[in-house]
Amino acid sequence: MVCVNHILHVVGARPNFVKAAPVLRALRQRGMRQTLVHTGQHYDRDMSDLFFTQLEIPEPDFNLAVGSGSHAAQTAQIMLRLEPVVLECQPDITLVYGDVNSTVAAALVCSKLLVRVGHIEAGLRSFDRTMPEEINRIVTDRLSDVLFTPSADGDTNLLGEGVARERIHLVGNVMIDSLVQFLPAARTCSTSGLPERFALVTLHRPANVDHFENLRGILDSLTKVSQELDIIFPVHPRTRQRITEFGIHSQNLRLLDPMPYIEFLALQSRATVVITDSGGIQEETTYLGVPCLTLRTNTERPITVTVGTNVLVGDDRARLMAELGKILEGNPKKGTTPPLWDGRTGNRIADILQRM
Repeated sequence: MVCVNHILHVVGARPNFVKAAPVLRALRQRGMRQTLVHTGQHYDRDMSDLFFTQLEIPEPDFNLAVGSGSHAAQTAQIMLRLEPVVLECQPDITLVYGDVNSTVAAALVCSKLLVRVGHIEAGLRSFDRTMPEEINRIVTDRLSDVLFTPSADGDTNLLGEGVARERIHLVGNVMIDSLVQFLPAARTCSTSGLPERFALVTLHRPANVDHFENLRGILDSLTKVSQELDIIFPVHPRTRQRITEFGIHSQNLRLLDPMPYIEFLALQSRATVVITDSGGIQEETTYLGVPCLTLRTNTERPITVTVGTNVLVGDDRARLMAELGKILEGNPKKGTTPPLWDGRTGNRIADILQRM
């Protein structure tokens, strides 16, 4: 076992920030040396800076300012700019989060430099390799030395892929730590101007937004939903760009700019239903007990379906309307909170690293 005194964190996108905040805080409380690298994968203020401020994340020690690009170009730029940082810092272990391009790029750089890698949110699988995130998850887990899983299915997946049991640590869901910490603040946010009942929508997956027919079909369905329930739709920059490019006109949908974490959490906690293609939102709604209809045919977070409030509706518009009807009739899917989703995952991760 290698002594862990200096920990490097690599983050690059909004979900990473939510996951890293509790770990940074828990390690800071233990007096451990930390260095934070922001790759700049999400680079505008709405998608990055406000999250750092709200989540009480310290100013990054390094900002690689990579910006947007194709998967190959973005991953390559992160690797090129991160390597000298790792060589300069000489960390004992690098922690990577989730499944974005920053995650797999950092795992590749560190493994080639013989720096240990710890993957937080390891073991999740959609078993759909058309998803770029699935490739990132598989590669990162193969390269990681320490794997922190959010739920038991992650352990099962990793063991099935031949990962040694002693490298796997079931710690719970670190995203829920942030939710638990900031939910009281979210509940004090003003709701003036919002309808009493509404559907909250998020949409960003390439399969849903990069093809004209798919995106138009989804927006047509949401317009139909709006006849029964007001639609609040904070629009991801990628999705807004596609709506503009395709010349799609969305009627009766309240399109908003991307929102800071606490304000968006306030909307989630008060929504009648959330309609999404996001992975993390499936988890947050499960904890909040809010019905979630996911516009995907699969999920890397199956526990949100088997235990939680999530229903996969795919691109079946009739299924979407049927499930929505159940919710409006007061008969939504009931769920429970998965084990270890208790707001203490960051502490469990810190305890393991401290023991190392």
